[in-house]
Amino acid sequence: MSDPMRPRASLRTAVVWEVLKDALDRRVKATGRESLDVLDTGGGSGNFAVPVARLGHRVTVVDPSPNALFALERRAAEAGVADRVKGVQGDAHGLFDVVERGGYDVVLCHGVLEYVDDPAEGVRNVVDALRPEGVLSLLAAGLGGAVLARALAGHFKEARHALDDPDGRWGEGDPVPHRFTAAQLTGLVEGAGLRVGAVHGVRVFADLVPGVLVDTEPGALEALLKLEAAAAELDAFHSVATQLHVLGEHRGADGA
Repeated sequence: MSDPMRPRASLRTAVVWEVLKDALDRRVKATGRESLDVLDTGGGSGNFAVPVARLGHRVTVVDPSPNALFALERRAAEAGVADRVKGVQGDAHGLFDVVERGGYDVVLCHGVLEYVDDPAEGVRNVVDALRPEGVLSLLAAGLGGAVLARALAGHFKEARHALDDPDGRWGEGDPVPHRFTAAQLTGLVEGAGLRVGAVHGVRVFADLVPGVLVDTEPGALEALLKLEAAAAELDAFHSVATQLHVLGEHRGADGA
């Protein structure tokens, strides 16, 4: 995947990247350390890890795929941040077999919660990796976005199935084991002992707009990015977002 700095990829990552960058900046000010320790669970080939390392932070990526970790190593080298990015093979369930408990200022858990057997346990694990006053960046598939996408594709029975299914799945062929509402995700974060600092809807419009329009219409990409950013914080659009981003913080994480 492309990183958040590349224009076309920014449709999928811009909202999360801006929230994450702000959280990192606040932790730098609060700790007085220019370089933070960041854990990226399920970070794959470095979609966020490499840009975070470019900011000067040390990033440990945990991912079950050797191929993804190989791509991460190559990507970090190409970006000139190989000395600040470390990849280790593992998963959220056995997280502390490979990383230190309570050793990180910021933890990223992006696209992981959908695939763990027990999402509550998954959130508790990544929260346990945080230092006191640390910050969690949680990104997971949204229920409403899937329902809307199936309905707009004409698959009305599948849309209704996803709406009624406890895991938000539209059928046996659905590749995503779990989807979430904003209330479910914030409940998991609060249940793990953090307060919710912010909730954003991600890819509210990007997955519904024809790619050819964005690529060929002058100014369309920039306008769509601005629209996504404006809608992201509004509760009304959380219910139709493809993904939901929750920032979880320990008390005092903003330096207050």
